[in-house]
Amino acid sequence: MKTLRILGTRGIPAAHGGFETFAEHLALYLRDRGWRVVVYCQEIGQAPTVHDTWQGIERVRISVPGDNSISTMRFDWLSILDAAKHNDLCLTLGYNTAIFNTVLRLKGVPNVFNMDGIEWIRAKWSKPAKTWFWMNDWFGCWLGNHLIADNPAIKTHLMTRVPADKITMIPYGAVPVTQAPEAPVRQYGLEPGRYLTVIARPEPENSLLEIVQAFSAKPRGYQLAVLGTYQANNPYHAAVRQAASQEVQFLGAIYDAPSVQALRFHSAAYVHGHQVGGTNPSLVEALGAGNAVIAHDNRFNRWVAGQGASYFDSVNKLSACFDQLLSDNSALSRMRQASRDRFEQALTWPIVLSQYEDLLMRFLPSNQPARREFHETGMGLATKQRKATHKAK
Repeated sequence: MKTLRILGTRGIPAAHGGFETFAEHLALYLRDRGWRVVVYCQEIGQAPTVHDTWQGIERVRISVPGDNSISTMRFDWLSILDAAKHNDLCLTLGYNTAIFNTVLRLKGVPNVFNMDGIEWIRAKWSKPAKTWFWMNDWFGCWLGNHLIADNPAIKTHLMTRVPADKITMIPYGAVPVTQAPEAPVRQYGLEPGRYLTVIARPEPENSLLEIVQAFSAKPRGYQLAVLGTYQANNPYHAAVRQAASQEVQFLGAIYDAPSVQALRFHSAAYVHGHQVGGTNPSLVEALGAGNAVIAHDNRFNRWVAGQGASYFDSVNKLSACFDQLLSDNSALSRMRQASRDRFEQALTWPIVLSQYEDLLMRFLPSNQPARREFHETGMGLATKQRKATHKAK
């Protein structure tokens, strides 16, 4: 049976972030296509490892004491040791502990890496942490049998380390949101269509301070709904709050997916300030909800959101963008349609996951029938689609 082991996440069902959400979608997709999928799950404690199933997906639940970076490193190490006992294809999500995968390489276990973003350039990390991430970026490139970049700009970065044919670009996906109830919006004191959303960790490279300053420069007649945890003892968090006008609402961290979808769907626009990274899940989800997008102007965001979004690179430019768009409903409507078109073009889960299956089939161990079938036909689903398109041209 075709078997995949997924490493590098907190586990499923998803409750933490983008990689966990992706792992859940991929696992269920492959399950429905006849794969056996094993996901390593991190838990807090000192209990023995538990093997169970969730919706037909096998889970290896490994407990480690604490809930910090050291705990995650220990979990990654134990996951890799377990995966090394089997000759199954592995998919490692993220390179933060890539050096540990030396074990898999020495054992001859095939391992495909999703290389995530360029973590070591983030301002929030200390110099030792940046050095660790930089080193593991290199180790991931060396140790992985193949690399996945979720954005063309990430592929360009990886090509400074390995040949281009060792890298495949596959973006992140999202679920389309075509309708949502208004009740979750109103319970936060917001009026549908009369607010903008910001969903991001409050860190300097996500431009939260610039966004709040620009929005608060004058009365807007709209509200700015800011999702995320803001701690009073964090100087940056405090600065963001102090810059806010009365039209800015800090809603806290919201983990209920239907509520977040409703907030997205009924917002006038989504403001995305991420300056680093690849294909950010929050931006893809905004496109899937048909949000008009106002994004920080960089190569990552421009590829994801496309020409239909508006872009800013300063507080003044963002303030001017608010001035223009919040008084032009027709422009916002065109931007919403452009977001849906961009999403349907390349960022739906069926498109993304079929590309993953196509790639993973190439690296199944030779003792698994699926790999022989792949080589006999010479192509997987995504490859067939590409060849059919080429022939049509």
